[in-house]
Amino acid sequence: MASIEEIVVQPPQAVTWLVHLDRSMWVGGVRGLMLQALHPLAMRGVWQNSNFQDDPFGRLRRTADFVGRVTFGSPQEADEIGRKVRGIHRMLRISDGGRTYRVDDPELLLWVHCAEVSSYLEVARRGGLGLTDRQADRYLHEQRKSAAYVGLHPDDVPGSQAEMAAYFAEMRPKLRVIDESAATVRFLLWPRLPQELRRLSPGKPVYFPFGALCYYTLPGWARRMYGTLPEVPRSTVTAALRAFRLGANSLPEHVHDLAFAEPTRQMLAASRERLAKAGYDVSKGLKGLTDPRRWPGTTLAA
Repeated sequence: MASIEEIVVQPPQAVTWLVHLDRSMWVGGVRGLMLQALHPLAMRGVWQNSNFQDDPFGRLRRTADFVGRVTFGSPQEADEIGRKVRGIHRMLRISDGGRTYRVDDPELLLWVHCAEVSSYLEVARRGGLGLTDRQADRYLHEQRKSAAYVGLHPDDVPGSQAEMAAYFAEMRPKLRVIDESAATVRFLLWPRLPQELRRLSPGKPVYFPFGALCYYTLPGWARRMYGTLPEVPRSTVTAALRAFRLGANSLPEHVHDLAFAEPTRQMLAASRERLAKAGYDVSKGLKGLTDPRRWPGTTLAA
């Protein structure tokens, strides 16, 4: 029988499963994009080399696919998407002030990674996911493996809360709001739906409260830099985030997964099949495997 390391990149025993299977990830993902946009060079890289202006939701789904594959995918699937991402980044350039920069510059890759994973962790914990500080540190340590797939050396990536806080303190003087940053927040508050979701356009106004929730979960210093929305009490934001998380986590996995692109859904289905063959109880889906009693050699209480 294959070992768990041959089945999925991150095993169900990892803290990563607790965070990445939590539905607050959708808030964390959009928050991460808003945070990333405060780095002028990184923002211009997105603006010049993607269709973000036309389909910001598409970028979120592509990010979800990458995160899913380097978490729940097989090592082969993770290696494949890692090679693909590194290959694309290697070819792209950024024009800024008459100079040209590489998209795969380690500083830019590190900023994107840290803005992303810190957002996942902070939003999940604030939303009610009960992680200890030790588990939070473990999550960031585990995410060094994900950073390696985009071309970063794991030792160069913050692997604890203290290291992450020091990294952001170092980066803050380099951050500022440029026109593209402000436009990005506006897009994320009122996005253009991708073609396959245009049928949902009548319900688009419902999205604004979600976008606003993502914005309000940004650090205070980031919100002050943007100044896009008026401030509201922190307790109100936390209550709204917890309500969103509770509602989203109550959705059946097969319903929730409809938000992903078809290749992502296929990858998740294949992951469930491999885990089932290895003796994991996947009757409640991947999310059910956050319960250790569904692992091989254990039984659920009657």
